[in-house]
Amino acid sequence: MSVKYEISAEARDTKGSSASRHLRRDGKVPAVLYGAGKDVVLLSLDHNAVFHNLEHEAFHTSILTLKLGGNSEKAILRDVQMHPFKSRIIHIDFQRISETEKIHMQVPFHFEGDDVAPGVKLEGGIVSHLMTEIDITCLPKDLPEYLLVDISELSLGQSVHISDLKLPEGVEITSLGQGGQDLAIVTIVAIRASLDDEAEEAAAAAEGEGEGEAAGEGEAAEAAPEEDKKEES
Repeated sequence: MSVKYEISAEARDTKGSSASRHLRRDGKVPAVLYGAGKDVVLLSLDHNAVFHNLEHEAFHTSILTLKLGGNSEKAILRDVQMHPFKSRIIHIDFQRISETEKIHMQVPFHFEGDDVAPGVKLEGGIVSHLMTEIDITCLPKDLPEYLLVDISELSLGQSVHISDLKLPEGVEITSLGQGGQDLAIVTIVAIRASLDDEAEEAAAAAEGEGEGEAAGEGEAAEAAPEEDKKEES
């Protein structure tokens, strides 16, 4: 059963950097609620309560209930701005939803079967995750917390692609509906191949550094005669 999240909010009249800083000093988070053809509402939230909710993956992909006075609004989390080096929320955006209008959401993948996949258990390969989330389209009532990717039957060199997913009813992959590529989500690769790729990347990086040093030395050598002439004059 999915977790239901309720967030207590207060309306705020002031906006701007100075007002937002004052809120943060009081342990609050400035937020905004928009969408569904209604007016934008400026909100103030309790920082610690929201911060702990953000630690839950499901919070990012759930239909949230914003409690504002005696009213409530259904919304989804659209954006979270964090402080660059402190564990502090700077600002949050919420988008209202309509039960009759489809929404776009990024939902994470959950992988299962990696411990029994033939490519891992019998052939000595390792699982390589090429994607961790994907954009979906659905009505709010059909919004899943995550999409399950079963790799229990994959052999070495095999992959699971977007089109292989078993989607919940009413859920569509946005990119496929727009003619996008059927990309691989996860694959099983040989350990040797993985190590070789890393070695090639390291060698290429080292070669690039060597060329840069050689170019620098050449420039220095060309500049030296000019400096000598200046000293002589």
